[in-house]
Amino acid sequence: MSDPMPAVEVPSPVAIDYSCRTDSDCTVKNVGNCCGMMPACVNKGSPTDPAAVQAECNKQGVASVCGFREISACSCVSNRCQDQSSAPVTR
Repeated sequence: MSDPMPAVEVPSPVAIDYSCRTDSDCTVKNVGNCCGMMPACVNKGSPTDPAAVQAECNKQGVASVCGFREISACSCVSNRCQDQSSAPVTR
């Protein structure tokens, strides 16, 4: 068996804002990708357009079957929203 091909990233048609100052600035939104739904931690005021991302994938002839990790919470780490499970552990 061979390793799967890396995911092809298609730029989002809208500028997604990942910036934050506190954890409360972040939320989980569907940003979309060539596989369909793609949850991500983004600024709560950030626009997203998963339908436009999917349209761009179709236009470029890019499609795939993928999975994604469910995000239960977001944190603000170094002024960027990210999945809480990938944030450094603070002791």
